[in-house]
Amino acid sequence: MNNMTTPALQNANPWYREPWPWLLMVLPATSVVVGLAFAWVAVVTNDGLVTEDYYKQGQMIGETLVQSRRAEELGIAASLRLTSDSIRIRLTARQADMPLPSALFVTVSHPTRAGQDQRSVLKLAGDAYVGSLPAQVTGHRLVLIEDEAKTWRLVGSVVLPAANETVIGGG
Repeated sequence: MNNMTTPALQNANPWYREPWPWLLMVLPATSVVVGLAFAWVAVVTNDGLVTEDYYKQGQMIGETLVQSRRAEELGIAASLRLTSDSIRIRLTARQADMPLPSALFVTVSHPTRAGQDQRSVLKLAGDAYVGSLPAQVTGHRLVLIEDEAKTWRLVGSVVLPAANETVIGGG
């Protein structure tokens, strides 16, 4: 038997002591870790954009368009002032004799995150509707104002906090 080995084999390290196998394994291992992180984020967070009753909401679009057109026909406008703890709305209409509702339903919603939407019922106090929101709102928001009977509605966009009153509607 010949116990002679070549000098290259005598100086060879085991595979785990060589840098090349480790460098080749770094990219797939990193991909697995990043993929697991993305999967965790997808499961834990809620996008708030998908609704379970999309068919019903699609049917309601026609109804909401009628309500918006009704507010436009009446010439209803709302002057909105939103502070950190209260909301105040003054309504005006083209017809001076239009009866004012005793309460307004207001929704202040985030454009993309339904979990940040806030709803409030404002009661008539003097010449304005006054109420509060459950939490302070800042940033870009969509404001939906409806009467009690839901015969008309105003929709507008506002950036909060606003220094002045914001007027919605009046078309």
